[in-house]
Amino acid sequence: MPIGKTANRRSTCLYWMLVYVHLLTIILLLTCTGSIVAEEINHQRASEALRQAVAFFRTQVSIEGGYLWQYSDDLKKREGEGKAAPSMAWVQPPGTPSIGRVYLLAYQRTHDAYYLEAAIETGMALVKGQLESGGWDYRIEFGTKKREKYAYIIDGAPDGARNTSTLDDNTTQSALSFLIRLDQVLQFKNTDIHTASTVGLEALLKAQYPNGAWPQRFADYPKATDFPVSPANYPDSWSRTHPRQDYRSFYTFNDNTISDTIHLMLDAAEIYNQEKYRQSALKAGDFIVLAQMPDPQPAWAQQYNSAGQPAWARKFEPPAVTGGESQGVMRTLIQLYQRTGEKKYLDPIPRALDYLQSSLLTDGQLARFYELKTNRPLYFTQQYELVYTDDDLPTHYSFKVSSKLTAIRRQYEAVLALKIDRTRSSAKEGEQNTTRKSIPWSESLTKSAAEVIQKMDDRGAWVENGQLRYQDDNDPTRKIISCRTFIQHVDTLSAYLSSTK
Repeated sequence: MPIGKTANRRSTCLYWMLVYVHLLTIILLLTCTGSIVAEEINHQRASEALRQAVAFFRTQVSIEGGYLWQYSDDLKKREGEGKAAPSMAWVQPPGTPSIGRVYLLAYQRTHDAYYLEAAIETGMALVKGQLESGGWDYRIEFGTKKREKYAYIIDGAPDGARNTSTLDDNTTQSALSFLIRLDQVLQFKNTDIHTASTVGLEALLKAQYPNGAWPQRFADYPKATDFPVSPANYPDSWSRTHPRQDYRSFYTFNDNTISDTIHLMLDAAEIYNQEKYRQSALKAGDFIVLAQMPDPQPAWAQQYNSAGQPAWARKFEPPAVTGGESQGVMRTLIQLYQRTGEKKYLDPIPRALDYLQSSLLTDGQLARFYELKTNRPLYFTQQYELVYTDDDLPTHYSFKVSSKLTAIRRQYEAVLALKIDRTRSSAKEGEQNTTRKSIPWSESLTKSAAEVIQKMDDRGAWVENGQLRYQDDNDPTRKIISCRTFIQHVDTLSAYLSSTK
């Protein structure tokens, strides 16, 4: 054999031997890394970390069991959707009810009474913020003098005090969703929690319109004679300038107002085994069917006036058919069918899907607003002039939205093949909700829990890079404590603990 070929063959063998050694080294490193993670975290370490994190939030962050959205890392600055005083808590997610829910979940997963105690503490903060009208404002004031401005039930509701319950942004719904679950875990024996839950649910029954809709906010309850039941229809004409009208009483799909309330009422029907809550949810589903616009635009508007016509809300929310909320409405209809077996809730979907598919923009998105009857996309300039062009849009609002039509159509076709039992027992479903299945152990969950523990500081806080949105431009804050992050990490740790019991 020629000497050159022998040398080449030896070089080739050496090359592949080096590759093999390199790959083996990588495998060994990965194996060792996995072993290190396994050694760094165990059930006891995770349990200690979870207790430390919750204790920090309860003793250092909380105001009488209530919470906001974000804090500076030194806790001297705080905000919900706006700047917040030290005496203020926020209801709107990811505020107080969201924290309460993750405490309750931690208790259900670990059976550690400390987390039930934390959940009750947060539940009582909501009790102190419940208004005479039955629901909650975005915020709760705990300062003695400031509380006088609100009609809190627990304080005796002084005349002239603020008494507007809001369903916007899942505010009242999230408070009640947490409270009814806490009430269930407490076996309905805590009088304060039980009373707040039932008073809130009864208020929603009274605030529901004859056609099944709910308003964005309410301070009193509608008179049936003022709100005739009529199908959605187009107005003969509409103003192209904002009329500065009060839109809070309109039938509102915006920000998932009706969808969130439907899910709450269905859950309440199961937890309390009360048919009236289920009927309320079904009535709201009937409104969704009634609110579908007739041809040529068989989808939905953000909000409707008492005549069943699309109407203005804020200065950048005109009377229009919406490509945004219409997608959420269809998902709600599918979920209603899944939970009730009532096929009538699926009937509006094919026409709406076909219409919206034909209305896609050239970039594959949907316009947030389509002009009534003409179906031309509507936009606003930065000076809030209503136009047909999208080259000068305000940046605080999404005037174009992603299309989820393919996924919605797939989901619709999948549920068509299901046979849903229309006679399902709410009582049985409520009983099933009292316990949660154990979470299976996995390497990814273990790794996530280890990473969460590693990110904790000595106080038990998770500090991250960020800014407080509502501080001054010159504010130096660059490190924050986020309630959303806290919720995610507590969920991870309690899930890990459930998987390693």
